[in-house]
Amino acid sequence: MGCDTSQCGACTILLDGIAVKSCTVLAIQADGAAIKTIEGYVEPNGKLHAVQQAFWEEHGLQCGFCTRGMIIAIDQLLRDNPNPTEAEVRRGLDGNLCRCTGYQNIVKAALSAGRKLRGEEPLERPDATMSEPAMARGH
Repeated sequence: MGCDTSQCGACTILLDGIAVKSCTVLAIQADGAAIKTIEGYVEPNGKLHAVQQAFWEEHGLQCGFCTRGMIIAIDQLLRDNPNPTEAEVRRGLDGNLCRCTGYQNIVKAALSAGRKLRGEEPLERPDATMSEPAMARGH
C-alpha cells in the first residue's frame, strides 16, 4: 500500500524543478510542465549524477524500489541546502520510505553527494559510469 496514500516516495519526479510525488499530480497539472524522471539524471555518455555516484560509492541502495525517489529527493534537498547536517538530510527524506537499508547509507550518500557538488570530493571514479536503464532500475 502506498500509491493510494502517497506515502512511499518511490514515484518522485521533478516537476518544473521541484520534487513531487507523481502519484499526487493530476495530468492537467503536468500539462506544459518540465518533467524530469530518474532516467534524466544519467548523462548520454553514461556519467552518473553526483547523487547517483554517491549512492554507488556509499552502498545507498539494496532492492532499488525506493532509490529513484531517494535520489531525486536528495537532489532537491542539496539544491535547497548545499551543506545539510545529518539531521537535515533525515528531515529532507521524510516521505520517502526504504524497507531495506535502515537509511544509514542513504544519509551517508546524501552527505557525500553534497561534498561532491561543493567540490570537496571528486565527482567520479574512473569506473563509475552506468547505462540509463541500469541506474533507473537501481542497479
